[in-house]
Amino acid sequence: MAYGAWKAKRLIDKNSNNKVLLAVAGAFIFVLSAMKIPSVTGSCSHPTGTGIAVVLFGPAITAFLSGIVLLYQALLLAHGGITTLGANIASMGIIGPLAGWLVYRATKNFGLIPATFFATVIADWVTYVVTSLQLALAFPSGVGFQGVLSSALKFMAIFAVTQVPIAIVEGVVAVFLMRYLVQLEDIRSLIAEVRA
Repeated sequence: MAYGAWKAKRLIDKNSNNKVLLAVAGAFIFVLSAMKIPSVTGSCSHPTGTGIAVVLFGPAITAFLSGIVLLYQALLLAHGGITTLGANIASMGIIGPLAGWLVYRATKNFGLIPATFFATVIADWVTYVVTSLQLALAFPSGVGFQGVLSSALKFMAIFAVTQVPIAIVEGVVAVFLMRYLVQLEDIRSLIAEVRA
């Protein structure tokens, strides 16, 4: 996160108009990740919103923005919490976006819009796979590796499976936002500069 904060500051120092893109990416993470959607298992899930940030800025700045968002949500919305902040930042701010960024790098030759979709879907879904593993480590259903594995499979059956449609919808929303951003002449030049 500290490296992401440093990179964000460097980006702003390079061009102060980059604050606009950072704000849009941060707001997208905040709004989408604050939407709690009840799942069929009685729990709830939510989109992560990290796809746009990871496509525009990469995983380090996305971790920084996610950390800010998760802190605000813990303090103001009672969403997550201070004691789970590290685990939430690891899954939603670091590992999920890193996976999304790798997918973006692998698919960017197909164009910005398809790559944004794939990166967003994978960043969202991997976040919940990691969350399932974190929960399994915290609440194993038995002793040792077998207990963690058994618990991980149960959590993944709940979170990783129910997250698939949410990730796809988030990918579509991210595509609409990215299409809108690249249609704005001032923003299009910022995006090209940031992604260069």
